[in-house]
Amino acid sequence: MKRPSPSRRSFLKTSAATAAALTTSGSLSALQSAPAVHQGGGQLKIGIVGVGGRGSGAAVQAVTAHPENILVSAGDAFADRLESGLAGIEETLTESKRKAQFQVTKERRFVGLDAIDQVLNSGVDAVLLASPPGFRPMQIEKAVAKGVHVFAEKPIATDAPGVRRVAAACALARQKGLSIVSGLCYRYHDARRAVVQRLQEGGIGEILAMQGNYVTGELWSFPRQPQWSELEWQLRNWLYYPWLSGDLIAEQHIHTLDVMAWIKRDVYPRAAASLGGRQKRTDSQFGTIYDHFATIYEWEDGTRGYSYCRQQNDCWRDVNEYIVGTEGRANVFQSTITGKNEWRFQGKVRDMYQAEHDEMFAALRAGKRIDNGDYMCNSTLMALMGRMAAYTGKRVTWDEALNSQEVLMPDLLAWDAEPPKSVVAVPGITKFI
Repeated sequence: MKRPSPSRRSFLKTSAATAAALTTSGSLSALQSAPAVHQGGGQLKIGIVGVGGRGSGAAVQAVTAHPENILVSAGDAFADRLESGLAGIEETLTESKRKAQFQVTKERRFVGLDAIDQVLNSGVDAVLLASPPGFRPMQIEKAVAKGVHVFAEKPIATDAPGVRRVAAACALARQKGLSIVSGLCYRYHDARRAVVQRLQEGGIGEILAMQGNYVTGELWSFPRQPQWSELEWQLRNWLYYPWLSGDLIAEQHIHTLDVMAWIKRDVYPRAAASLGGRQKRTDSQFGTIYDHFATIYEWEDGTRGYSYCRQQNDCWRDVNEYIVGTEGRANVFQSTITGKNEWRFQGKVRDMYQAEHDEMFAALRAGKRIDNGDYMCNSTLMALMGRMAAYTGKRVTWDEALNSQEVLMPDLLAWDAEPPKSVVAVPGITKFI
C-alpha cells in the first residue's frame, strides 16, 4: 500500500487543468472525445455492484436515462440483498413501462466479495459502484483496467492510500477515454449550479466565510443475527465502521464539503482542525464511528469554512450552506443572494440523481466523456482530513492528510477473515499515521 508521497501541489494540479476546461456551472461538461464505440444509437449494457437502497436507485436512474440502456448484470456481497434489490428495480421499471430494459438473468446475478469481477466479465459497457466505500478503490481500479465506464457513489475511499489509488485510476481512465461520474449529486442540481456560478463570478464579493451543515437524524441498522460472523455483521452495518464508511463526515457530510470546495473553484483547504465524538449513539450496535463533528477548514487566501455534521434523533436539523462575502450573503439551499446583488433562482430544477445519469449516458452516446475524477478524490480527502483532525485532536494539513500511511481497508478480504481492528478514536490519544 505504500506509494511515493505526493505533494498538495502535484495532487491538485490536474484539478486546475481540468477546471480550466469546464463550464462555471460545475465541472460537468463533456470533455475530450471518447472512443466512438458508444456514439449514436444502440444498446449500452449496464452492471451494478452493491444493490442496496442507493444502488437500486442508481440502477433505475441509469436505465431511465435512455430507452436503449439495458441493465444486464448485478452483484452484491449478500444473496438476500441482491434479490430484494433486483426485485425492487424490476418492479419500478415495470411500473414505468421499462421492464424490457431489465435483463438481469439468473446467470448474471453474482453473490460474494468478488462480485465486481464477475459483473465486469459479463460484457458491460458501464458499471454502477454502490458497495460500501471501503471497496471503492479496488472496484474503480478493476473497472478502469477492464475498459468500463464508471459511476461511483461517494466517498471514493476511506483512507488516504485509497484516495491515491483512485486518483491513479482516474488518470488511467483519461488515457483510455473512459467516463468517471461521481455520486456527489449536488453538482448536478440545477439551482445549486446557478448559485455557485453567481458566487464564483463575485455575486457577494470576496468570500470570507462559509458555514456548511449536515445536521440530521440517525440512520438505519440491522439487528445482529446469531448465524452472522463478525465480518458479516460489520458489512451489513457498514455505516458504523470507519474502514467501510469513512465515518459520517465522509459518508454523508462530504456533500456539504464538496459544495464548499466547489464554491472556491475547486481550490481545497490547506488545513483542518476539528472537534468530534460520540454523545448519544454509543451502543455497540453503532460500531466505532462518531455521531458529530465540528470542523474548521482553512484556505490559503484566508477564507474559513465552518462545517458541522451530526446524526442524532430528536434534535435540531439543518442541511445547507451559508456563505458570507464582502458584498452580501448566500443561502445555497434556498438559492438566494442578499446584499448588493440580490438574486433568487427561478428556473426549473431536475431531479439531481436522475440528472447524473442523464448527463453521463448522453455524453457517452455523443462520443464524449465526463470526468469528475479530480473533485471526487479531492473532496473525499477533504472529508478524511477533517476526520483525521477530530480523531487525533491535531490540526492536520492537506499534505499530511494526503501523505497519511494509515490503511483502514485491507487489500484482500475473505469470508473466513476477521474484520480489521476498529476502536473508537480518542482525541489526544489516537495517533496520526
